[in-house]
Amino acid sequence: MSQPQWRKSSYSEAAGNACVEIAETGPSIAIRDSKAPALPPTTVGRTAWSEFTAALADGSLRAEP
Repeated sequence: MSQPQWRKSSYSEAAGNACVEIAETGPSIAIRDSKAPALPPTTVGRTAWSEFTAALADGSLRAEP
């Protein structure tokens, strides 16, 4: 089995040490904290991820700093 290809959030700090990373893992999306990559990631279905990111994009769900 291949390792997930993790991507950092486009909103992460320039140093890249305080961000969320995601990876596509077949039928789901894996989410982890870049400061704790050894911990098991949280996984969500692709539909839930799409709805979540759409809500962030359209402002109906706001991300707090």
